[in-house]
Amino acid sequence: MTGATTRRTGPEQLRSRIAAELERTRARTALLTEAVDEADLVRQHSPLMSPLVWDLAHVGNQEELWLVRDVGGREPVRRDIDDLYDAFKQPRRDRPALPLLPPQEARAYLHTVRDKVLDLLDRVAFTDRPLLADGFAFGMIVQHEQQHDETMLATHQLRAGPAVLHAPPPPEPTARVDAEVLVPAGEFTMGTDTDPWALDNERPAHRVHLPAYAIDAAPVTNGRYREFIADGGYEDPRWWSPAGWQHRQEAGLVAPMHWRRDGDGWAYRRFGRWAPVRDDEPVVHVCYHEAQAYAAWAGRRLPTEAEWEKAARWDPVTGRSRRYPWGDDEPTAEHANLGQRHLWPAPVGAYPAGASPLGVHQLIGDVWEWTSTPFRGHPGFTAFPYREYSEVFFGDEHRVLRGGSFGTDRAACRGTFRNWDFPIRRQIFSGFRCARDARPEESQP
Repeated sequence: MTGATTRRTGPEQLRSRIAAELERTRARTALLTEAVDEADLVRQHSPLMSPLVWDLAHVGNQEELWLVRDVGGREPVRRDIDDLYDAFKQPRRDRPALPLLPPQEARAYLHTVRDKVLDLLDRVAFTDRPLLADGFAFGMIVQHEQQHDETMLATHQLRAGPAVLHAPPPPEPTARVDAEVLVPAGEFTMGTDTDPWALDNERPAHRVHLPAYAIDAAPVTNGRYREFIADGGYEDPRWWSPAGWQHRQEAGLVAPMHWRRDGDGWAYRRFGRWAPVRDDEPVVHVCYHEAQAYAAWAGRRLPTEAEWEKAARWDPVTGRSRRYPWGDDEPTAEHANLGQRHLWPAPVGAYPAGASPLGVHQLIGDVWEWTSTPFRGHPGFTAFPYREYSEVFFGDEHRVLRGGSFGTDRAACRGTFRNWDFPIRRQIFSGFRCARDARPEESQP
């Protein structure tokens, strides 16, 4: 839902679009939770992840807290479960031991909450109150549920057993992609003041000046990453930061997560199916330390968050920052690999319609891309509507990821959207691209 489109539509059109987004999102939640039996729903497939049934009831509880109780001012549906589904009070590793709602009861709870939300949506006035302006609270809940859908998709990738999710393969490449793109020195607008559903850490818009730099025109591929492995990259501490080398040793890292040796090559486990690693696909399931080590081995570095966003949004003809690399229109199947439409990254060159004006490809979708930037607020940041969404995570412990993955929904992905995680995490759908400082002769106008 673009800011321009939202502001042109009246309240009835906005109600219809919100209802459609709520329905579309809930259908994805149902797909992810109905694909497995009840034993799988309540099982913890990794200490890094919640049981699927916890995520299921949690999205309903957040919908109740913000829409039924806060926006609607109505009586609680289930006040007794608030603490059970508070992500800050209940660490993931401990959630299986909690008295969670069983699957049937959790689904009934979601159904009751949704009925109340749809009744509220029919009556609510979209006033200037920040939670109601442009339907922000509803948009926040859509994005929250889609983010948990991606988390549940990552849990599916970690579960043992036969495949239960199905999707067609991504499109084949149709465009040749350059190795790198030079981004000239100058200012651009980072962040947003106008996107109605942008979250607090995306705001406010501000001007940033960057020196000239070069950035990979596509994410680093499996083929290039295999060269790093074959050259002993995991055995050579020269390429790793001290923290990265310590983690590599302690965790026994030898390749991306879900890879195994397959004769002279490698295979990759995708949602219960093994397949040979394809060289022209973006590498996925690598942590920040692995990305940083590869970049050092390649004589490059990871881009800063500002460098990533300028490459993704800046239009050199108009000087304006776009909502997406291709413009302000919502992503379609022609632009990007998003929304679980496919179950792995698309080969480089598969989405020429999604390239930025500078010719940088696949910035949106496919893999979340690690940047070198610690997660902090933009200048002038204000927490809204609660500190726990962003502000409590600010600091050097987390690194920013940008761009979304094949498991990210379009509602929770745009050129300003910011994700973050610990540098050791790789169960997420994470990859990267590299950058370098421009040489003096390249920096001349």
